[in-house]
Amino acid sequence: MDDAKGAGLPGSGAAGIGPLLRLAVVVAAGVAAAIALGALPVLVVVLALVAMIMLHELGHFATAKWSGMKVTEYFLGFGPRLWSIRRGETEYGVKAIPAGGYVRIVGMTMLEQVDPSDEARSYRQASFPRRLLVAFAGSGMHMILAFVLLFSLYAFSGAPTLTSPTISSLGQFSAGLSPAQRAGLKPGDVIVAVDGRKVTDLDSLITLVNKHPGHALSFVVERNGHDLTLRVTPVDGRHVVEEIGGERVRAANPAGPAKGVIGVELTNVRNVSVGPFTAIGHAGREFGSLFSQTFSGLAQVFSLHGLSNFAHQVAAAGNSQGSGTSGTSGNGSGGGTILSIVGAVQIGAQAARQDVAELLVLLAAINLFVGIVNLFPMLPLDGGHVAIAIYERLRSRKGRSYHADVAKLMPVAYVFLLFVVLVGLGALYMNIVNPAHLPGG
Repeated sequence: MDDAKGAGLPGSGAAGIGPLLRLAVVVAAGVAAAIALGALPVLVVVLALVAMIMLHELGHFATAKWSGMKVTEYFLGFGPRLWSIRRGETEYGVKAIPAGGYVRIVGMTMLEQVDPSDEARSYRQASFPRRLLVAFAGSGMHMILAFVLLFSLYAFSGAPTLTSPTISSLGQFSAGLSPAQRAGLKPGDVIVAVDGRKVTDLDSLITLVNKHPGHALSFVVERNGHDLTLRVTPVDGRHVVEEIGGERVRAANPAGPAKGVIGVELTNVRNVSVGPFTAIGHAGREFGSLFSQTFSGLAQVFSLHGLSNFAHQVAAAGNSQGSGTSGTSGNGSGGGTILSIVGAVQIGAQAARQDVAELLVLLAAINLFVGIVNLFPMLPLDGGHVAIAIYERLRSRKGRSYHADVAKLMPVAYVFLLFVVLVGLGALYMNIVNPAHLPGG
């Protein structure tokens, strides 16, 4: 939501072929670059963040329109216009720098000069409930988005759930086929039992295989809903070189004891989806848990100790390349830190490469983080407009509306804005010098 002066620009809103073609060229170039550089996960995350920004602004836009306020602009980005079109009194468009978005509503504060003919439809002249609704709408959209993402996780993608050990991939032995490949094991096989013993966890399975180099084991696996019995003979890992990610790695210490290996990557976590009605309950519980974690994480990160720690991280970033950061601010983890938009894209791309479920949870957490932070009672955040609306309502008397002198708040707002810019630049520097990583990534 934008409270800058001015309701629009003369002559804006042209929707000619030229501007539309220019926009198409920019979008096509971005997609082509992402494909050429193998950065499609990055593009997916950037588009998700852009959608999140514009849905935030859509909350302000829709509630302002519903409330009868005059909305003159709804734009993605800042700087020079790439394309725009006018429909009625509102101009919609895209600008060259996709670093955010904005909605311009007439008369957001008493400082703004408004045409007398528009004064009755300005934000500042609207009733208290309507001003409160418009100010809350942006963060409200983030809360709704977070819930929808979590619902999609449980209903469609499936939430990570502990299951029986499952083969995620087959390893490659430099000397030939691995025991798993010879036996006919395949990715996706669920290991049910080994030599008549039921398998319930990864550790017991790995220990059993390690203890039987050179001895045939009877594996019962579930594949496509049917049980299959396969004979697998582990080989001595001391004499095996396995290729992982294009690099050769010896499977066991050559100087150590014999250790059986069969050449598989295992997991005990699978995405399990539930019905839509059950998903509502799961999403609600996860929403409450994430909300609590985000709120406590913010309190931790923006405490004096947290800010001191952040300053130390920024100062040491140039000397700690490769260590990464292990979480987002507000995720509730003890190692949480402050991320820039670059950091959010970095961990988002990692999540997209790993699993759709990881990406959905991360985007839900980002939405909650932005929604909560945006309600901090300080201009230019939406929470500042909420605080002003409440203060004006408390000071108003029957038949006489009170309007706060926003000019008195501007010095404090400028100091706060400077603080936000400094923290943002620090986070940006840290994420460029020392890229962020998902926990465990």
